[in-house]
Amino acid sequence: MPDVSRLAQVRARLDLPVARRASGLLEGRHRSVFKGHGQDFDDLHLYAPGEDVGDIDWKSSARAGLPIIRRFVRESNLNLVLVVDTGRTMGATAPSGESKAEIASFCCALVAYLARDRGDRVALVAGDARRLVQLPPRASTQDLEVLLRTVEDLWRPDAPASDLARPLDRARSAFRRRSLIVVVTDEARPEAEHEQLLRSLRVRHEVMVVQVADLSPVTAGVGSHATGEVADVDGTLRLPAFLRGRASLAAPAAQALAARRAEVAERLRTLQVEGVLVEGSDDVVQRFVELLGRQKRARR
Repeated sequence: MPDVSRLAQVRARLDLPVARRASGLLEGRHRSVFKGHGQDFDDLHLYAPGEDVGDIDWKSSARAGLPIIRRFVRESNLNLVLVVDTGRTMGATAPSGESKAEIASFCCALVAYLARDRGDRVALVAGDARRLVQLPPRASTQDLEVLLRTVEDLWRPDAPASDLARPLDRARSAFRRRSLIVVVTDEARPEAEHEQLLRSLRVRHEVMVVQVADLSPVTAGVGSHATGEVADVDGTLRLPAFLRGRASLAAPAAQALAARRAEVAERLRTLQVEGVLVEGSDDVVQRFVELLGRQKRARR
C-alpha cells in the first residue's frame, strides 16, 4: 500500500451517500461532539438545502415565516475496538487476487474513517501466537494513522501462527465500558475454542466479525484467479499446475469450503454475533454497510 494517508484512501473510495448511511447505522447510545438525530434537544436553526425535511419544526417555521430545523445531540458509540488477527494465515491470497492482509487493512481503515467522522474513538488489540499489541482509544487523524500503520506492520509472511484467542481475551479484560468491537480475521475463524471468549464479550459489548476469504488453491490458476504457483503460507504445500482447475478436485474442495463456512456462520448465529465474509477490497464497503444494518436491526 502506498505511503499516503490510509484515511484519505478510504475517503477516495467511499461515496458520500454510502458514508452517510454507514455513519447513521453506527448510531449508538452515547453523546457525540456532533449534531444529529438523538433524544436530547439542542437548538433551532434555519433550514439549509440538503438537510432532512423531517427535522423541520413546523410551529417555529410558521411563527418565523421561514423553515426552521430542530437540532439534537447525536447519539454515538463511545469506543470502537478493532480486534485484529495478525497471524500468518492473513498473508494468504484472497479470491480477488489480493493478499488477505491488504483487504483486512482496508477494513480497519474503513472503521477508523467512519469513527473519526463521528467523533468516536478507536482502539486496537492485535495479536497472534507470539505477539500482542494494544493501543488506547484515540480519535485524532494522526493517532488513527499510527494505529493503521501499526497493524499493517504486523502482517508479514514470516508472522507467527494465528491465535485469535489472545487478542479476544485482551479485549475482554482491557475494555470494561460498553463498546462496539469489530473482529477482523480469516474465514476459518472464530473456531469452537473461541466461543466462550465471544460469549463473554457479548455480555458487555456489541460484537461484529469481519472474515477475509481464502482463494481456493484448486481454482488459483484458472481464469480471473490465475496467480501462478500456489504455495501454502506455512510452506508445507505446493499444488502442481496440472492439478489446478481439475473438476475432480474442484467439486470436493468447494464442498469442503462451503461446509467450513456454514459451520462458522452457525457458530456466530448461535452466539448472536453478526458476521460478514469479504472476498476483495472492492466489496468491503458494501458488505460492511450490510453488516452494520443487520447489527442495528438485531439490537431492536
